[in-house]
Amino acid sequence: MSKIKFGTDGWRAIIAKEYTVDNVARVTIAVSKWLLTKYKSPKVIIGHDCRFAGELFAETVAKVLSSYSIEVKIAKGFVSTPMVSLGVVKENASLGIVITASHNPPSYNGYKLKGDFGGPLLPNDVAEVENLIPDENHLIIDDIIFSDLINKKVNYIDLEEMYCSHVKENFDLDVINNSKMNFAYDAMFGSGMNVVKKLLPNTALLHCEDNPGFLRIAPEPIYRNLKEFSKFVAENDISCGLATDGDADRIGFFNSSGEFIDAHHLILLLIHYLVKYKKLDGKVVTAFSCTDRVKEMCKHYNLEQETVQIGFKHIAGKMLKEKVLLGGEESGGIATTGHIPERDGIWMGLILFEFMAKSGKTIEDLIEEVYEIVGSFAFERVDLHISNELKEEIINNCKSGAYSHFGEYKVTRTEDLDGFKYFFEDNSWLLIRPSGTEPVLRTYAESSTSDKAFAILNTVKSVIGA
Repeated sequence: MSKIKFGTDGWRAIIAKEYTVDNVARVTIAVSKWLLTKYKSPKVIIGHDCRFAGELFAETVAKVLSSYSIEVKIAKGFVSTPMVSLGVVKENASLGIVITASHNPPSYNGYKLKGDFGGPLLPNDVAEVENLIPDENHLIIDDIIFSDLINKKVNYIDLEEMYCSHVKENFDLDVINNSKMNFAYDAMFGSGMNVVKKLLPNTALLHCEDNPGFLRIAPEPIYRNLKEFSKFVAENDISCGLATDGDADRIGFFNSSGEFIDAHHLILLLIHYLVKYKKLDGKVVTAFSCTDRVKEMCKHYNLEQETVQIGFKHIAGKMLKEKVLLGGEESGGIATTGHIPERDGIWMGLILFEFMAKSGKTIEDLIEEVYEIVGSFAFERVDLHISNELKEEIINNCKSGAYSHFGEYKVTRTEDLDGFKYFFEDNSWLLIRPSGTEPVLRTYAESSTSDKAFAILNTVKSVIGA
């Protein structure tokens, strides 16, 4: 058996290659043993997203847990990751398990762990689970009949209805649904589709059908995967468009012209709304790949700001110990006060819809309010699919300080909290970072315009030989 390692947010692997019933059982054996050392009578909430064989793998998890006499509550049908995390809190459960590969391509599935606080299990706990994974699965899964466990060791739970009720308690949905704004939603064939249909019945929908192949497009809410939605928004009378990833914990957003609004702008918009309009306060925690404009926004509103490593588990840890107004990542994973310490794309979309509906302003107008505080900017990202050998060579060059300039761009200072961030003379910056879950080198750039950001990325690609 191969060694199973958890990445930035769980274990992910290709279905029928490394991601098999036996390997899912191996992980769950470790989870079971870990739970029994931490809790007297552990309870686990299980859910799966829309990917191929999600039900099979979720039932495998339930079978293994029940063989260790651990109480299980499992969702019937697909659910989002935030629904599982909320269910953990509402049910006072010990752990949440989500069968999902999030934004990865359709050939992948995955295994996320959610702590008893309703957010990503913290790094030390994940490491403990990982160290308990056996080399082989000693259980004969086929001998355990799932239907025999129902209403005995395993019970169904309606996480979707629980989530909808929670939303209704926290948002003025009438204001959103009855506003003059026209909203659109692209589920990317992911697990947010049914909830949005229920909560926002007037919203125009795209890719809200069951399709585990995702039309061969990875359900990651970034522009290159959302071109059809961009065109849909631009060609119809749509005020703005919301997209979420495969398990609905990440957000993508478009203005009325079909232009993509990156997570940096969304984070700034959310801080602006929560502080100026909602009169809330607290600390802002952002990942290393986020714009420094967040620091300027926090300075404007006299908020404390902290930068952490990439991976929402690092933000969740801060949210448990401190009063955090917002925690956010460049990848579209954002959490705010008043909910759970968990990324939630639909929840963030509802805040932005509410902001527009209550203010009567377009998303373009609201971004201009942000620019009045921090100035205008553009951000771009390019993922380089290169060999592991070249990737290691580039990272070693970064570590050794080999890059003092990239073409015409002279490096004025560097930061290496998580990856390698290079700052240039005109306040532009570049980040080089290897992916934790895929054979990819990620490059990010911020400058005054999109063209200038792409110019940096193109120059960097040439310099590093990618």
